[in-house]
This record gives sequence, structure tokens and C-alpha cells, in this order.
Amino acid sequence: MSSVIGFPRTVDERAARVVAGGVVTMTATSLATDQPWLMAPVAAGFAARVLTGPTLSPLGQLATRVVVPRLPGPPRPTPGAPKRLAQAMGLTMSVASLALAAGGHRRASRAARLALVGAAGLEAFAGVCLACKMFPLLVRVGLASEADCPECANIWTRLSARVHHPAGDPSPAIGPARASMG
Repeated sequence: MSSVIGFPRTVDERAARVVAGGVVTMTATSLATDQPWLMAPVAAGFAARVLTGPTLSPLGQLATRVVVPRLPGPPRPTPGAPKRLAQAMGLTMSVASLALAAGGHRRASRAARLALVGAAGLEAFAGVCLACKMFPLLVRVGLASEADCPECANIWTRLSARVHHPAGDPSPAIGPARASMG
């Protein structure tokens, strides 16, 4: 069981974006059909990914075993810890949507689903992971471990260096720019 539970230290950003696209599709379907109960499999998928990464997630398996191997280009490794936070945030929004709908608060349930579509859509279509943007701050205030994401812990040094060096300065303190934090 211990080999099943756990999140990968790094993930392929392309797989994360494919999973986010699946979340957008399923959540948008729930919105379009006005069927909040369709969020149950979305929530279950998020729970599986929080606990095991793609191992027990049908959408994670589809992304990592079927879709991503057929995409052109090399893998784009990105730290796993911020992506796990993203999955936890998705789990929170999808469970909140279900609970709100069950409590008769359909408008609030719809708002939670719209927020999820927005966040997952940013990841899927623009490569912007909101949790990945938040993770360095969580490391800085001690709510996340820099051991989980050394790049996140290092971001404050890089940002400080950018303030002290003009744009385009090849200062080693800045280091190579990443295409995306997640």
C-alpha cells in the first residue's frame, strides 16, 4: 500500500494540463446540464490524485499513459508538490459544489463549479497553475516545505535579484528562466 500512496516528486507539465482539460470538460458538462451530481466523479478523481498522483485516477492514467506519450516534444518536468496543492484545491471546490447543491444552495454550487472551470481552464489552456503561483508564498510563511519544491523556495532569491539587476542581465543569481512554474 505504501507504494501506492504518495505524490510524484516531479510531474510532466503536459500531463497536468491534459488532466486540467478533462476537469474543465467534466465540470463544464455539469454546468451546461445543470447536474451538480456530475461533480461526484470529478471530486473522486481529485481525491485519488491528491493521495496517489495519477496512480488511482482514471483521468491521470489517461493523461500519462495515452495522451502525453502521443504529444510532440520532450517531457516538461515541474515540481510535484505545487501540483498536489492544485489537486487539493480542486478537491475542495468540487466537494464544496456537491455539498452546496445537496444543501439546496444551487447558485453557490454553480459558483464553485465556475471557479473550478476558471482555475482548471487557466492551467489547461494557458499553462497558469494558480496553486503553483501560491506555493512559493506558502513555503516562505512556513506552511509548505521547501524540501518539497526547492525551486519554490528559491523564487524569493530570484525575484530579489531581478529588482537589483536590469532586465536581460545574465546574472547567475537570476538563473535560467522557466517556461512556466506549473
